[in-house]
Amino acid sequence: MKKSKIIILIFTLLVLSAGFHFKDDIFKIYNDFGENLQKLEKTDLGNIINEIKKEVLAPSPLNVGGRETQAVLTKAKIIAQTNIQRYNNGLLAPLFENAELSSAALAKANDMFSKQYFEHISPSGMGPGDLVKNYGYDYIVTGENLILGNFSSEKEVVQLWMDSPGHRENILNNRFTEIGVAVIKGTYKGQTAWIGVQEFGLPLLACPAISNTLKNEIDLNKNNLDKLYLKIDAKKEEINNTNPKSEKYNVLVDEYNELAAEYNLLNQETKNLISQYNIQINIFNQCVAGH
Repeated sequence: MKKSKIIILIFTLLVLSAGFHFKDDIFKIYNDFGENLQKLEKTDLGNIINEIKKEVLAPSPLNVGGRETQAVLTKAKIIAQTNIQRYNNGLLAPLFENAELSSAALAKANDMFSKQYFEHISPSGMGPGDLVKNYGYDYIVTGENLILGNFSSEKEVVQLWMDSPGHRENILNNRFTEIGVAVIKGTYKGQTAWIGVQEFGLPLLACPAISNTLKNEIDLNKNNLDKLYLKIDAKKEEINNTNPKSEKYNVLVDEYNELAAEYNLLNQETKNLISQYNIQINIFNQCVAGH
């Protein structure tokens, strides 16, 4: 009988040790992936956007001057000529017009005539990235080409951009999938001239979304694990304060084992969820980086 009690005591100590192992194990999981969890802890997709390192490509504005002509320029032909250049220089996919980008381009052109400046940053401090975002365009990469002068055709406008290295890089950037254009005539510094604006973009939606449902499930599991651990710890304390010879002692050991098993099962489930979640994050980050 005495030998039997010793065996039960040894088993109990092993079970108690297992409880602490589970606790250490789950903490290790969250330490390993803590950075990702911390970044997304309070976010929905809109806030995830704020964590992305966005890229804005804005070469120096191109002022070419020239005499006034009777040409009438249109954004449709600017887009067509842009896509011809993409095809002729590497068989790049055509850019599709995006209404939000075109609205941003038109606002930019009108603002420059209205306030008589010719820069990517407006007098109020708004840059190309802020501009397109204000018009509802959430981007990973965006770019802006500006041109001022008098031109005979849309082909000439795009060719002048192509002859300028920075503007050429925007037109031939294989990451861009969408474009918005505005080309309007007005008076700049007392002279009649055209202003052309190209807004390029790779939208955020081009990359696969990260599941908020999965992240919320991980958070819920973590909270449940914390609660379980408190129960396990309390049960251990109760066992330590109970006479091993009593009937209650064996009941408490059984209850402890059940809690530890539940903890261990939830622990493994959470590991699997975190693994799935990190795969999603890695795929998203690779897309953002252009890989």
